[in-house]
Amino acid sequence: MNETRKTVLVVGSTGSIGHLVVEEAARRGYAMRALARTTSKARSFPAEVEVISGDVTRPETLGEAVHGIDAVVFTLGSDGLGKAGAETVDYGGVRNILNALGSQKPRIALMTSIGVTNRDGSYNRSTESHDWKRRAERLVRASGLSYTIVRPGWFDYNSPNQHKLLFLQGDLRQAGDPSDGVIARRQIAQVLVHSLSSEAALRKTFELVAVTGPAQENFDPLLAALDADPTDALDGVRDTPNQPLEEEPQRVLDDLRSLSANRG
Repeated sequence: MNETRKTVLVVGSTGSIGHLVVEEAARRGYAMRALARTTSKARSFPAEVEVISGDVTRPETLGEAVHGIDAVVFTLGSDGLGKAGAETVDYGGVRNILNALGSQKPRIALMTSIGVTNRDGSYNRSTESHDWKRRAERLVRASGLSYTIVRPGWFDYNSPNQHKLLFLQGDLRQAGDPSDGVIARRQIAQVLVHSLSSEAALRKTFELVAVTGPAQENFDPLLAALDADPTDALDGVRDTPNQPLEEEPQRVLDDLRSLSANRG
C-alpha cells in the first residue's frame, strides 16, 4: 500500500507504542508527522519524519502539528502522573487535539486500554485513569469523525508463539493483570496503522489481545466480524453502562456539547 499523499500525526510519538506507530506508518508510505514535547527524544526517527514541537496540555502549541493532516493516531499516556495527569494528558490531550482540528476531518485511531470500563479496581480508584481514558473515547465518538478505538491488553507479556490476534468487545476481562490478555507492542502499532485505511475498522471499539498461534496477515476479516458502535453513541457497542452521563463533571459535559455542536 502506498499512502504517500496522506499525512499522519502521531500524538504520543516518543512513547514505546508511538515510536513503533511512526515506524510502521512510515514503512507503509505515509507522510509522517510526530508531535513531541521534547524534540530531542525524537532524534531516532527516520529523517523523513517531520517532528513538531508541541505539548498536548497547551492548546496554543498544537496548531502547526494538526495543520493539513489526514489522520491522527493517539498513543499518549499519563502513567505515573496520578489523577491530575490522567485528566490533563489521557483526556485533555485528546480534547485539545480534537479542538485544534477545527473544520478538518481526519481519520482517528485512539489507543486506550483493556479494562477501561472497570471503575472499581484499585488502579482506577487510585489514578482515575480508566475514567479519563473512557471520557477521551467519548470525545472521539462525539466529534463525528471517522474513528477506530483500540484497547490493548498487557504489553509484551506474550510468549514467543503467542501472536495470533483476537479482537474482543464489551471489555469483559477485568482482572487487572496479564490474565486479561497480552499483546506485543509492535502488533498494537500495526493494528492502529492498519485501521487508518480500513473500511472494516470504521466506528469499531475493541480489545486487542494475542493467543497462541502465528500472526494473521490480513486484519480486515477480524475487523469485519466486530459490531460498530451505534451512531451517536458515546460508549462502545457492548460496554457496561456504568459511567452515567448525568454524574459526569460539568467540564466534561461542556466538552462533549462543544464537540457535538461542531459536527457537520
